[in-house]
Amino acid sequence: MNDGGDEPMELVVVGHGPSGHRLVEALRERDTAGAWRVTVIGEETRPAYDRVALTSYLTEDADLACPAHDEGVELLTGDPVTAIDRDARTVRTASGRRVGYDALVLATGSAPFVPPVPGHDLPGVFVYRTIDDLDALRAHCTDLTTSRFAAGVVVGGGLLGLEAARALQGLGVDTHVVEVAPWLMPRQLDEGGGAMLRRHIEALGMKVHAGTPMAGLEPGRDGGVARVALADGTAVDAGVVVFSAGVRPRDALARGCGLPVGERGGIVVDDTCRTEDPAIYAIGECAQIGGQVYGLVAPCFSMAEVVADRLLARVAGTPSPARFEGADLSTKLKLMGVDVASFGDPFAGPEQGALDVTYTDPVAGIYKRLVVSDDARTLLGGVLVGDAESYPALRACIGAELPGSPEQALFGGTEAAGGDLPGGTVICSCNNVTAETIRCAIRDEGLTDIAGIKGCTRAGSTCGSCVPLAKRILDAELAAAGIEVSRALCEHFDHSRAELFDIARVTGITTFTGLIEAHGRGRGCDICKPVVASILASLGNGHILDGEQAALQDTNDAFLANMQKNGTYSVVPRVPGGEITPEKLIVIGEVAREFGLYTKITGAQRIDLFGARVEQLPLIWKRLVDAGFESGHAYGKALRTVKSCVGSTWCRYGVQDSVGMAIKLELRYRGLRAPHKLKSAVSGCARECAEAQGKDFGIIATERGWNLYLAGNGGMRPRHADLFATDLDDETLVRYIDRFLMFYIRTADRLQRTATWLEGLEGGLDYLREVIVEDRLGLCAELDAAMDRHVGSYSDEWRDTLDDPAKLSRFVSFVNAPDTPDPSIVFESERDQIKPVLVTGPRLEVAAR
Repeated sequence: MNDGGDEPMELVVVGHGPSGHRLVEALRERDTAGAWRVTVIGEETRPAYDRVALTSYLTEDADLACPAHDEGVELLTGDPVTAIDRDARTVRTASGRRVGYDALVLATGSAPFVPPVPGHDLPGVFVYRTIDDLDALRAHCTDLTTSRFAAGVVVGGGLLGLEAARALQGLGVDTHVVEVAPWLMPRQLDEGGGAMLRRHIEALGMKVHAGTPMAGLEPGRDGGVARVALADGTAVDAGVVVFSAGVRPRDALARGCGLPVGERGGIVVDDTCRTEDPAIYAIGECAQIGGQVYGLVAPCFSMAEVVADRLLARVAGTPSPARFEGADLSTKLKLMGVDVASFGDPFAGPEQGALDVTYTDPVAGIYKRLVVSDDARTLLGGVLVGDAESYPALRACIGAELPGSPEQALFGGTEAAGGDLPGGTVICSCNNVTAETIRCAIRDEGLTDIAGIKGCTRAGSTCGSCVPLAKRILDAELAAAGIEVSRALCEHFDHSRAELFDIARVTGITTFTGLIEAHGRGRGCDICKPVVASILASLGNGHILDGEQAALQDTNDAFLANMQKNGTYSVVPRVPGGEITPEKLIVIGEVAREFGLYTKITGAQRIDLFGARVEQLPLIWKRLVDAGFESGHAYGKALRTVKSCVGSTWCRYGVQDSVGMAIKLELRYRGLRAPHKLKSAVSGCARECAEAQGKDFGIIATERGWNLYLAGNGGMRPRHADLFATDLDDETLVRYIDRFLMFYIRTADRLQRTATWLEGLEGGLDYLREVIVEDRLGLCAELDAAMDRHVGSYSDEWRDTLDDPAKLSRFVSFVNAPDTPDPSIVFESERDQIKPVLVTGPRLEVAAR
């Protein structure tokens, strides 16, 4: 301890979880004079790691380690503190070591709550809290799935419980979730949001038991857990049980030295995070502040910041204004592929003078609810399930007047420009960073990208949900300063997608590794990897599953099929122009019957086969390829279809052969990779039965040729295509479409549809005519050649995959059972119970000669 000399003060931090790590980092950043010498004592044998991303350790083998401390910090691991001597100001560890302190911070976190039900201590029962817990769980499940008995139960349907369920299912275990509350995530979601989340979870093959507590666990012959009994009489056979039914503050050290603790646990501290003892602080999940214990990372980090400021003020002998002023409990996460968000007070009701506006789309699996003041002008809170794109802007509006109606807010109407946000708006709740803090950092430090904002303010460095809003602030500040706004693809590339396309084209780089080493930094992310994969595919760089390219693809491209919400895949063979022979129709029917697939005629005149498991995909495609079908690219950012009416061949109004033109165009552009999906249609007369004006490129027949329409699309932002040229002959029509597509692929941003691309193109449609028709840029010959190379090099992806054993090896449902699944594994179909309904849109037309 410091006896009053010039030696540094001694700080001891008990616990090296995220809160303790954050405290040490905050103190070291600000303590430039070295006033404090820091000793951190951790119970676990490994240093701090990111508990928020714990599941990714199992599912992705992710490295969760937090950045190492500098040399001014002594870290003692695997030797927990067992006692505190407040009079002597020392702590004693399990090994007998004594460490003195001038200030002590307890950051001991929390422990999982295991209900004292019969059998809770049986072998095969786990908690879900540490990496060691996960290692033990993985080892047990590996043994379990090699036997015929591979079912498990997660007790708890909150955030961590659903993460545990995701991990358990990823280990090959048939998973049940038990939640005592009537719906999932009861602390964050209302009943409607919880019900919609349940639909998503059950669609992934899990079984949810809500509104019923546990009765007990029963052992099997080997003494390990074998059955879970619920209070409603339900029994679930299970060889593994994971308890994630909440946590309790770890306050035993405080109790042992006489510090006050809350009635339900938690070390009592004031708003400076100080205990009754002036030399002892408590932060994180072990602290009770204002009568509440916080379990989210944002308030825990805020406490760490407060204590860091207080410690430095103590040395300086000056008062500190730092106080914990409550926390934003808003949260956004992706659970098993489902966006879930809660912000403000989502439970306020009429008794608080609140109204709610709710939107539910059970087909798309979307639930949105906004809670507003009684005059519908102030946003109080809300819940989003299935679509949380508007979360950053909505959270920023909490307590403020909505810029429009609540209905507009539900569908993104609050997307304010970064410069319009009040300075006090909390942008990053994880790190309590306001809009004004970000603005000041941009101005004072000359920041020009998100990486700089992360490094300077920590905004976006934890969960990342605030990055879009921070980017809008950055863009607004740079524009106001007259600085060109960065079009960097992500923090790993300073170039836009269009610039990366040209770099790869000109330099001949054919791998992601080569591109990032020469023109980027780091290892890449889920933004730049699929973009580069698309660029390389557009440039004809071989099969998308060849070599390194396979690792760049998203889920759909990785398995050459569309993943559906229940975890199965859909199969869509190409049917050019909607024309199909009876023999091919019969093959599709036979395949659907043999593999038990649900069939649907789509709005684009194709037949979609739903419900295929990963290991079935090659078997299904073998049958289809042998019958003459090829990939319809329904899974890729590529040409989907060229729809057509029956045209002059059959229709008495038709003036051109729309079917023949549709087939010609679809076969020409099949497999063409692009920044986003592409759709087209050809109508045989002005009656427009193929709805060509709603497509990326649409063609309508005239008496003298074809009218070409460009940059339309349907979806959530429908836009009619613009008339580009009239009365074209076949050759000119194809040439203009060739150039349009190649110019779009070359210059569009990531995931930018042709409609948005054209709207942002300086000069608009007139400029596009100058480029494509008048060759203003001198690019037409190059664009023509690029399309010729695509057409000449086209090869069906599924046929190539079937001919390559290395590619086929990836199509397995269970890593530990790569061959045909065990017959005891039952895959249930939920669609069989749905009654057929009459669809008046897409139809199958049969014409007789």
